[in-house]
Amino acid sequence: MFGFTPERVDLSTDSCNLVHMTASSSLTSLSTGTVLQGVPVVAGVQYAPVIRPGKLPALDADSAPEVAEADRPAEGERFVTAAATVAGRLRDRAAHATGSASEVLAATATLAQDRAWLGAAEKRIKEGTPAVRAVVGAVDQFVDLFTQLGGLMAERVTDLRDIRDRVIAELRGLPEPGVPVPDVPSILCAEDLAPADTAGLDPSLVVALATTLGGPTSHTAIIARQLGIPCIVACPGLDDIPAGTMVLVDGTRGTVTVTPDETAAREAVAEAQEAAAKAANWSGPGATADGHVVAVLANVQDGAAARSARETAAEGIGLFRTELCFLNTDTEPTVDEQAEIYAEVLEAFAGRKVVVRTLDAGSDKPLKFAGHPDEANPALGVRGIRIAENNPALLTHQLEGIAAAAERTGNQPWVMAPMIATADEAERFAAQARSHGLTPGVMIEVPAAALLADRILEHVDFLSIGTNDLAQYTMAADRMSADLATLTDPWQPAVVALVAMTARAGAAAGKPVGVCGEAAADPLLACVLVGLGVTSLSAAAAAVQGVGAKLAQVTLQQCQDAAEAVLKTASAAQARAAALEVLG
Repeated sequence: MFGFTPERVDLSTDSCNLVHMTASSSLTSLSTGTVLQGVPVVAGVQYAPVIRPGKLPALDADSAPEVAEADRPAEGERFVTAAATVAGRLRDRAAHATGSASEVLAATATLAQDRAWLGAAEKRIKEGTPAVRAVVGAVDQFVDLFTQLGGLMAERVTDLRDIRDRVIAELRGLPEPGVPVPDVPSILCAEDLAPADTAGLDPSLVVALATTLGGPTSHTAIIARQLGIPCIVACPGLDDIPAGTMVLVDGTRGTVTVTPDETAAREAVAEAQEAAAKAANWSGPGATADGHVVAVLANVQDGAAARSARETAAEGIGLFRTELCFLNTDTEPTVDEQAEIYAEVLEAFAGRKVVVRTLDAGSDKPLKFAGHPDEANPALGVRGIRIAENNPALLTHQLEGIAAAAERTGNQPWVMAPMIATADEAERFAAQARSHGLTPGVMIEVPAAALLADRILEHVDFLSIGTNDLAQYTMAADRMSADLATLTDPWQPAVVALVAMTARAGAAAGKPVGVCGEAAADPLLACVLVGLGVTSLSAAAAAVQGVGAKLAQVTLQQCQDAAEAVLKTASAAQARAAALEVLG
């Protein structure tokens, strides 16, 4: 099956001009002052001209003649070389990236070399179809399949089309399609953004993101949080804004204002920058204005990201995603190889709290060596801790690697399992973790686990709420679907209610309950979570100071009042408004 996901593509000045001219001539300008409403993802305000991704020219797929039988092997080799070149570029960018960007690029590189679609294209070429047309046909075949499957498979359509465009560009000797590098700070607007378009963005030049599609936990949203730039997704009408148009993006309210009053726009940006400057001066530790302690931690994926997070006010690591060392390899890493990777993170935060999540693969992150079954709905299938049922050695080896890294560094991490749904699963994992001298906990991502949090806490020492999947499973909505983005908003009252239930169970048991989903990166929502009883917040390193600074400005009572107000609401929009009224 497929696995994948982001980069920066440098286009020449002429190419950038062509992008602007094409967009301007094909889009209808909106009225001055028009305000478009989307789903807010990353707070902040920016005022700048719009840029749009460059695209390949329309292909006349039927114009190329059939390839003569004698020339078909060479045509097939030309295709294989092009696909390998694209994959190689993506792997190289992954090697020079960190955190989410590295994982996303590595997964996209894996997609570029996936045998399913490559085989479909090669079959067409052997039958005489020219390479470009074969690529289009093969990708269309899998786009249709993924769309029919829906869920996490459907979210791969954007990525697969991106690979198609890159391979075709290589076949035709064209520059890679992607995001132009602007001459001045600009706001990137698009229908959707392929992961490879967002992973390598320069936040000093691309100062905000807005997309027509996507959800609050899409790859675009995750990368925007890592970059610390305002981001809005699922924003209808965005495609009607021509490149070069001045817009005001408000990532707190989720609005895009077309050609606003310049003076008012610049005042709004200045006010936001002043607030950001105050946040930048926050140095921790995490606490409310009246001294209620809340640990503010960072999410990381590798040693480089941990060292970068160490430069912030993060007090530790609340989520160490360990998938990176597994995803782009044909064989399981050895215990020693794993221990070396884990040790980098433990050393970066020597003497501080580090929470390691065991392998969260399956679904959108398949492992080549795990023997994943073909599933009609992989998001509800064998993923996370469930992989250990048929591959028990995977979990054993990982726990051995974590324990070895702990012994090597002298830093004793906590370890938690993803996708726990029952108390029995929690009990089995806890016993195995303790047998390696590790402190066990579990992720609360499945509504069943939130409902039975009190019973799960009989077996483990802590809980960590993953709001991304919790929202998806609670609302029965694909978290990558733009059509359902309002449902997977972590402000949904049903999701907040499950967080409250989990936090109450932790308080009753005297055990910590953290949040490590993207909700913890929202300063306003972070205050609400604290009011619900959450004891720690773990977010992308770029969000740490904003969250900590906001907490320092409010009292615990204000947080509790906001939480109470949010729990009485009936929609995500009402919940935000209620929190704003209490917290400002």
